[in-house]
Amino acid sequence: MPTTFASPAALLDAAGTDLGATEWMEITQERIDQFADATGDHQWIHVDPEKAAEGPFGATIAHGYLTLALTNLFLPDLIVVENISMGVNYGVNKVRFPSPVVVGSRVRGTGVVSEVTEVSGGAQAVITVTVEIEGADKPACIVESISRFLA
Repeated sequence: MPTTFASPAALLDAAGTDLGATEWMEITQERIDQFADATGDHQWIHVDPEKAAEGPFGATIAHGYLTLALTNLFLPDLIVVENISMGVNYGVNKVRFPSPVVVGSRVRGTGVVSEVTEVSGGAQAVITVTVEIEGADKPACIVESISRFLA
């Protein structure tokens, strides 16, 4: 269940707020293949299960940018700001991919509101989203995502 703020103004004091975790989701070969088709990145480590079985991870892995894109899927499950005209992705400050996501793995997102500033018409939040891999020591992705919530 997402952490809910009543308005952009209510978000202004939220720095440091732990947003919890999303549900786990499985990374399937179908999702990886669809991402490869959407981006044109058909490198064998992602789309050739037979060749990838002989590679360094023993199976195909999700694209790093697929893992990053999942943070956009996770954000509405982590945070909701009510009474807005719109919320927009403003960018990212920093992205890291500490560990690959092997096909069949389950991932989830966790979030922390790192910083909030007032902007014209609303609030801008830097939310540090960590994509965890079930049972893994290291996360798949850590991103400082910037969102604007406009009244």
